[in-house]
Amino acid sequence: MRAVVVVMAPGASTAQVNAVVERIEAVGGEAFVSRGVERTIIGLVGDVAHFGSLNLRAMPGVGDVVRVSTPYKLVSRDHHPEMSTVLVGGVPIGPGRFTLIAGPCAVETPEQTLAAAQMAKAAGATLLRGGAYKPRTSPYAFQGLGEAGLRILADVRAETGMPIVTEVVDAHDVDLVAGYADMLQIGTRNAQNFGLLQAVGSVNKPVMLKRGMTATIEEWLMAAEYVAQRGNLDIVLCERGIRTFEQSTRNTLDISAVPVAHALSHLPVVVDPSHSGGRRDLVVPLTRAAIAVGADGVIVDVHPEPAAALCDGPQALVGDDLLELAAACRDLPPAVGRLPAGR
Repeated sequence: MRAVVVVMAPGASTAQVNAVVERIEAVGGEAFVSRGVERTIIGLVGDVAHFGSLNLRAMPGVGDVVRVSTPYKLVSRDHHPEMSTVLVGGVPIGPGRFTLIAGPCAVETPEQTLAAAQMAKAAGATLLRGGAYKPRTSPYAFQGLGEAGLRILADVRAETGMPIVTEVVDAHDVDLVAGYADMLQIGTRNAQNFGLLQAVGSVNKPVMLKRGMTATIEEWLMAAEYVAQRGNLDIVLCERGIRTFEQSTRNTLDISAVPVAHALSHLPVVVDPSHSGGRRDLVVPLTRAAIAVGADGVIVDVHPEPAAALCDGPQALVGDDLLELAAACRDLPPAVGRLPAGR
């Protein structure tokens, strides 16, 4: 089934976008406006035959009208052949550079979070990850500090200058988390929570979408489409390992997903070597693999005292591990034509 997408020209005004929407709705169609850093795209839903008679290409502000055969029309490269860059608090994620996102898996105390952020920044990280809400397999495991954790992250951002990437787990909390965060993360357990995906698509904050642990690449991209359809094209895909028969690692990093997703979608793709390997000694080798295969960045766990961590201590980096990570993120990206982390 082919769908229609209207690509607005750079600099198209709000009035021009509204005029396109009104013309589509006049023939009984629906128009979903998605705004990214670089352009605005309008996805059309309805009888495609009716849209052909509207002469949308001739309307002021319209750059092109494209028929898209993939079901994920807004995140597809069919109408957007250039790769997108997503800005997170002014920090770019996208082609031409390698972005290191690092910090504690869970926010525990102000002191622990600040120490982890300083360690991450020294290693070349420009974005701070940290969980205030932690969906855990066991209901008895540490679930996060909630809004108190968000306040700690905001204080650490003020101290370090690092924008915040943090997870939201419930549609009812989206506005609250968005009030603190620079980027909203959707974790693997919520990768097909469609109500949550639509909610984060409706707020004006970039979104990191982790791949579901059993999701195909098409299902992953369709999840991104739920976000895009609600108006938000500032999406970064995160390959974090999938569940397979293998038990020697926490998950199986599908490194091939990076070039496959890049071929199908214009969205940036980062890798999570911490949750895929689940072991400290695997984080740097998997980071090297991510750089080599063309990932736009990695998101890594850091903790000042991993043995005392309330969440995922065995995979958190500290000391010499961080020096090795810093060297990889500094030395390897230029070999594949990218600026190194921290640049």
